[in-house]
Amino acid sequence: MICFARVYVPPSRSSYNNLINACGSSGHWEEALKVCKRMTENGVGPDLVTHNIVLSAFKNGAQYRKALSYFELMKRKKVKLDTITFNIIISCLVKLEQFDRAVETFFLMRRNALDCKPDVVTFNTIMHAYAASGKIRDARATFEMMIAEGIKANIVSYNTLISAYASLGMSKEALETFNLIEESSFRPDIVSYTSLLNAYGRSRQLDKAKEVFDLMSKISLKQNTVTYNSLIYAYGFAGCVEEALNLFDEMKHVRVQPNVVTICILLAACGHCGHPEKTDSIISLAASQGIQLNVNAYNTAISTFMNGGMYDRALCIYGNMKEKGVKPDSVTFGILINGACKIRSHVEAQKHFDEMLDTQIGVTVEACTALIDAYAKQGLLNEAELLFSQMNTFGCSPNVVTFTTLIHAYGTAEMWEKSYSLFEYMEANNIEADTIAYSTLMSILNKGGQFEKVLSVAERMREKNITFSEATYFEIIAACSKLRDWKTTTKMMKEMEPSLSNLSIGLLNHVLRSIGKSGKVEGMMKIFYKLEEYRIEPTLETYNILLDNLFAVGKWRKCVEILNWLESTRLQPPLSIYEKVSNFLEKEGNMEYAVLVREKIEKMQLGEGLAIT
Repeated sequence: MICFARVYVPPSRSSYNNLINACGSSGHWEEALKVCKRMTENGVGPDLVTHNIVLSAFKNGAQYRKALSYFELMKRKKVKLDTITFNIIISCLVKLEQFDRAVETFFLMRRNALDCKPDVVTFNTIMHAYAASGKIRDARATFEMMIAEGIKANIVSYNTLISAYASLGMSKEALETFNLIEESSFRPDIVSYTSLLNAYGRSRQLDKAKEVFDLMSKISLKQNTVTYNSLIYAYGFAGCVEEALNLFDEMKHVRVQPNVVTICILLAACGHCGHPEKTDSIISLAASQGIQLNVNAYNTAISTFMNGGMYDRALCIYGNMKEKGVKPDSVTFGILINGACKIRSHVEAQKHFDEMLDTQIGVTVEACTALIDAYAKQGLLNEAELLFSQMNTFGCSPNVVTFTTLIHAYGTAEMWEKSYSLFEYMEANNIEADTIAYSTLMSILNKGGQFEKVLSVAERMREKNITFSEATYFEIIAACSKLRDWKTTTKMMKEMEPSLSNLSIGLLNHVLRSIGKSGKVEGMMKIFYKLEEYRIEPTLETYNILLDNLFAVGKWRKCVEILNWLESTRLQPPLSIYEKVSNFLEKEGNMEYAVLVREKIEKMQLGEGLAIT
């Protein structure tokens, strides 16, 4: 028998890479780094594969900033980078919500400025980035760009696009993409079906969502936790909290394990539907299933109680959170400060803010804004201004919401000059005003009698291509009415017409009243006829506005027509409307119609008398 002496064989680079990959893929990024260090100490230099594995280890361990730092180190050491490297970095940028940097890197790859071309993984990641930032059209355009460049889409590509549509409840587009999978060489998987279900759920099409869920069972595709979470979300946010809870119970019977996301969805649904009293029972359900609540779950529970006006109960949950060793984050303190603001207690809000200062979290712009709002609602403008001026010392700068909050506070104090100056200061500091900021300023200017400035601000919005909201339309029409600027009113109405079906009847009544006051009753009636065209149901106030303005110009025939129209609707005309029309007809000398209306009044009075008896 031949005996061989044991000989030490040093690990090869491939062996080290495999070990680093094993550590990194299981989330043990620190162990992966230790192996990498030992590899270097033993004289085995890392190659590009090693570096990419380390980057993946950081990504899998949610150490996205460390991955970016390591990437910069690779560049300084002039390591030749490849598509895999950039795919990892783009993914980390997306996780950090640095979408612009992710897209910039993608386009540099497309221009071959980085010596490597994007592949299907790159395109999928960028589609996800666009979806996460709400740019669904850009996600679709990226998908089409990939196909046009000859890169074959995979199942992840289709699922990413369906998920993008689902996030905004665009069920029609989601279904079209789902059908594309079946037309291609791929077969829809559980992610495809779950995303389609989610699209129906978010568009409040419960029947179709349940249909997709049941279809999965028919084709022997077992629903997982994410599928159940999607259906629970659909029921919960449609106001069917009991059905959502029944689905939670069903998960136990079919051996699908609920997770903390399931609990968050149920808690959020209770808050959305105004059932904060169910929060405690859901927390108990989580405990019975061995689900440990994380900071997001606690934040949702606290927010649900706060929105339900149960401030003390919210504080109890906050206390439980700290007892369980779950550290509050900036969102927690933002919810607490906002909750204190709702009960108009700046003292409580200040207490939460001070506690935030004592932690290592760091003060956020949202927390400062909430405290400024709390001060403003108590009329403590000096304190609000002081905190606003101190924000930079806390390491956060005011954003458009902060500015809008203080602008509104000045408006409440009837200081339109300060509101206007602060708005101009905001824009001078390159903070782009949004629609809410503009409508807030317009409202303040209208209340201050600065109607011409309102129209000037509206013109500024047009120059910057900022979409008008219902609130901005309302303020512009109000200013035009005060200035008797009927030309601009008519112009605004033409602008509003394409989105007429999405506007509230309150705003449309405002427009009718404004145009009617100008004496242009023909224009007023044209708008009224448009309501019928767009199937917008007028209210009694609508008919009152029409009649009052027709009375003013003596259009008695049109008044009778409107009254007949009103009687044909589901609305029940009150006695006061008939009396107004009768008095008007008598005044105009149209006794024939006046007698008919008077008879109607007498019948109504008789009916009321019988009802009372």
